[in-house]
Amino acid sequence: MIASHIDGPMGHIVLDRPEAHNALDRAAMAALTALLEDWAGRDDLRAVVLTGRGRSFCSGASLGEVAGGDWRENPLTALCDAIEAFPCPTVAALNGGVYGGGVEVALACDFRVGVRGMRAFVPPARLGIHYEPAGIRRAMDRLGAQAARRIFLLAETFVDEALLAMGFLDRLVEPEALEAEAFAMAEILAGHAPLAVRGMKRTILELSRGTLDAEAARTRIAACFASEDHAEGLAAQRERRAPVFRGH
Repeated sequence: MIASHIDGPMGHIVLDRPEAHNALDRAAMAALTALLEDWAGRDDLRAVVLTGRGRSFCSGASLGEVAGGDWRENPLTALCDAIEAFPCPTVAALNGGVYGGGVEVALACDFRVGVRGMRAFVPPARLGIHYEPAGIRRAMDRLGAQAARRIFLLAETFVDEALLAMGFLDRLVEPEALEAEAFAMAEILAGHAPLAVRGMKRTILELSRGTLDAEAARTRIAACFASEDHAEGLAAQRERRAPVFRGH
């Protein structure tokens, strides 16, 4: 149920189980996590777009498996950790509704583009389930503690404009404009200096978690200043042209 391809500097991943609102079973979560781990080693990738097929982006973990399994080692958490830690930026193109763990999958991405008419909610409180702390932390990091209370305790349903206003969405477009908007954002990211983008993404993540390795951050900063891409950026600015960054 996972389709993927790489086109130049951009990766494209599609959740392809529309008859089940792109619910993720354990096999699908493991496959997507493995794909991301494989792509993480590629220096040529500069952005990844994650989307779904059908009326929903993702409805989280398959409820049949949730009801019957031991979730102390949560594969959804492992998947979202892999998305969040992916070296280059990720863009979630939310083609429709986002439910349950699908909300966490979206929040694990760096950017989110949604469509008018979409809605989102997380129902564990209605089902007697305590959501994973890692997912609650992700929501708090992105949206704040009060929004997390509304998401997890009230199990509130949020519609498109509310998702934009609360910062869950970075862009809200008509459904027919979703692909163009998401890939336009990915192209901007792919056009920036990859050492700087990857380094700052890591720094932002570590700062949000309170785990910043200051010495490693200083090393990344020094590497960017010493890079060929920095020299190219300065030359392009002087010559009033678009830079061509090579990740060196």
